[in-house]
Amino acid sequence: MGQREARAADGSVDTEKETGALVPRQAALLWLACAAQFMVVLDVSVVNVALPSIQTALGFDAAGLQWVVGSYALVFAGFLLLGGRLADLYGRRRAFVWGLALFSVSSLVGGLATGPGLLIAMRAVQGLGAAVLAPATLTILTTTFPEGPGRTKALAIWTAVSSAGGAAGNLIGGVLTDALSWRWILLINVPIGTVAVLAALRLLPSDRSRAVSGRLDLPGAVLATLGVTALVYGVNQAGTQGWTGATTLTGLAVSAVALTAFAVTESRYTAAPLMPPRLVRLRPIWAGNVTMLLAGGCFIPMWYFLSLYMQEVLHYGALATGVGFLPHTLVGIAAARLAPAVMERTGARGLIVLSAVLSAVGFVWQSSISMDSGYLDGLLGPAIVMSAGMGLLITPITTTVTSGIREQDAGAASGLMNTTRQLGGVVGLAALVTLATADGGPDLSYRAVFVATAAVCAGVAVMALALPAPQEGQDESVAMRR
Repeated sequence: MGQREARAADGSVDTEKETGALVPRQAALLWLACAAQFMVVLDVSVVNVALPSIQTALGFDAAGLQWVVGSYALVFAGFLLLGGRLADLYGRRRAFVWGLALFSVSSLVGGLATGPGLLIAMRAVQGLGAAVLAPATLTILTTTFPEGPGRTKALAIWTAVSSAGGAAGNLIGGVLTDALSWRWILLINVPIGTVAVLAALRLLPSDRSRAVSGRLDLPGAVLATLGVTALVYGVNQAGTQGWTGATTLTGLAVSAVALTAFAVTESRYTAAPLMPPRLVRLRPIWAGNVTMLLAGGCFIPMWYFLSLYMQEVLHYGALATGVGFLPHTLVGIAAARLAPAVMERTGARGLIVLSAVLSAVGFVWQSSISMDSGYLDGLLGPAIVMSAGMGLLITPITTTVTSGIREQDAGAASGLMNTTRQLGGVVGLAALVTLATADGGPDLSYRAVFVATAAVCAGVAVMALALPAPQEGQDESVAMRR
């Protein structure tokens, strides 16, 4: 069948969904969304390599230095639900431009900071911009591409770019810090962000009146943000204070109370809820997000422990560690690009099971490393298997979670999926750090961490069985649209 164009409701042009081909406007929007997502993911890790230079230049103490990373991660995770809903209420064009502008301006001010307080504050503002921007990128894709091969292909590219951003942070940070200055790890966002804002104003259609009635659900926004932020803070504190420490327990208690109040408020007292209960009741949403939570708990901590191994055991420098992650990056990108073709044969549920099992095998293999292992015999082989599994996994989960969602709820669904992925990574890292620091010697620590991660990957495969089969998913999608 040849390529055929159809006029979408918002005036954008889409191709016949059976072909999976992209018209120029779709391709431009895809790469715009991917560029913004790359910036967001990159800035989670790009500062890691530059921390010693930042400490020397601005006079950070050891306690304050961790907040250069922590303030971004904390605010980013805490505001994702709110950021996703803003696109539904005020339009994806406004949300995308606002988030991108906030991210770019805070990068400029942070890159010019002359003291610790200003840099930490700007990293927090960056996190806020990212929390608005990240769900907006996914919302743009799910509202631009109709369900079918075209959307699957777009999500695969978006996933590959996200993986590249996370993996390339150490390498790019090392190059910029060595060649220019630590300030350029932030200042580089300014020209990229400026071009992206101009492109967004040109490419994204003007926001029409939204289908969601009412104003922003302020009580829900406050409770959700407080609950998620307190959870992230409490879990992070567990890494230094232990799970029974006062700050850990306080954070977890505040989170439990706030999230319980949020659930009650959304289900009983809000006309236009931040997270509509009808979404959470839909099986692709709740099962898909639990699956994504577990997947985040596998793959986000992987970068931490492998980086630690390369630097502490193999004695690699920051730049060499970044280069050491190139096989992970390249294999992950290649696998993500391959995911749509594999999905055509296996279906989304089948590919999730297959890729989770493949990842588990890779992590079991990785658990065989010891203090005498080198890069080639200890890391390279498992890297190929784990990264292949990771690259194949995210696209079918994302496709499942975003299928059958009405346009007016696309931002909420995107914000929820981003939140569960980040929470999975935060909780998984804290739990694995606790395991790694248990008695038993350094060899056993790394082995136990990777065996435990393999077990979580197996849990992803089991959880995938709760996802609807293709026909069931279509039936639920029809019910959802009604």
